[in-house]
Amino acid sequence: MEPYQYIIIIAVLLIIAFSVVKMNKKDLKLELNKLVDLLGGKENILSTEVEMSRFKVTLKDVSKANKDGILKLGAKGVVEIDDQLKIILGSDAKKLKKYIDDLK
Repeated sequence: MEPYQYIIIIAVLLIIAFSVVKMNKKDLKLELNKLVDLLGGKENILSTEVEMSRFKVTLKDVSKANKDGILKLGAKGVVEIDDQLKIILGSDAKKLKKYIDDLK
C-alpha cells in the first residue's frame, strides 16, 4: 500500500471515532435542567454549596425533591438532613452549582 492510503485510512478511523464519542456524550445542560426540576424547581432552592464531589443544597420544601429520580439521573448517593440534601455527583458538582447560581 502507498503511504497516502494509510493516511486516508487513519483519517476515516479518526472521523468514525469522533462521531461515536460525540453521539455517546450526554447533553450536560439538559441533565442539569432535569436535576433542578428533581430538586423541586429553582424556586425551591435556597442555597447551594460544593464540598469536593458533594453538592449540598438547602431547600424550602425537601418533600418536593425526588431522591429516586436524582439517583436514576446518575448521582452516586443522596442524604437528607433536615432541609438539606447532600448529593454525591463527582466532577459535575461544581458545574451544577454554577448552573444554579446562573439561574438565580
